[in-house]
Amino acid sequence: MGQQDSHVMKTLTQFILGLVAFAVIIFVIAQIMTGGFYSGDKPAASMNDDAAIAERIAPVAKVMEAGAAPVAAAAPTEQSGKDVYNSACFACHGTGAAGAPKLGDKAAWSARIAQGLDVLSGHAINGFQGKKGFMPAKGGNPALSDDAVSAAVKYMVDESK
Repeated sequence: MGQQDSHVMKTLTQFILGLVAFAVIIFVIAQIMTGGFYSGDKPAASMNDDAAIAERIAPVAKVMEAGAAPVAAAAPTEQSGKDVYNSACFACHGTGAAGAPKLGDKAAWSARIAQGLDVLSGHAINGFQGKKGFMPAKGGNPALSDDAVSAAVKYMVDESK
């Protein structure tokens, strides 16, 4: 029986060493693929890029002297429904987070679509607490216009019929 125990221990040791070697190989591959091993070169789109930092910390407003003429703001460009979905809605409707129906899930969308676009747009614009989840107003992005949110709702409905 001692020889059999020795064989089991040897096999178990080999298995554990194999798992450790496999884990090390996966770790090294992940580091190489994600740039985790520091090579000394900064990528152009790095989070530490000075231009990117300046853009992230730029002020949201400017103080003007009394009597100074305001600078005309550029007209906001309206995004397509697909663009709004990709930038604001995908986080929940692409993953099903917070009970959100996934884009293209006909069963999950059918009862909602039956309520009509006006009701769905109203829920998306103003927020809604339903039985299956929560919809924050404007998908959590108050900068979106009502028209942009409605366009995103229409896009999701069209993709889910």
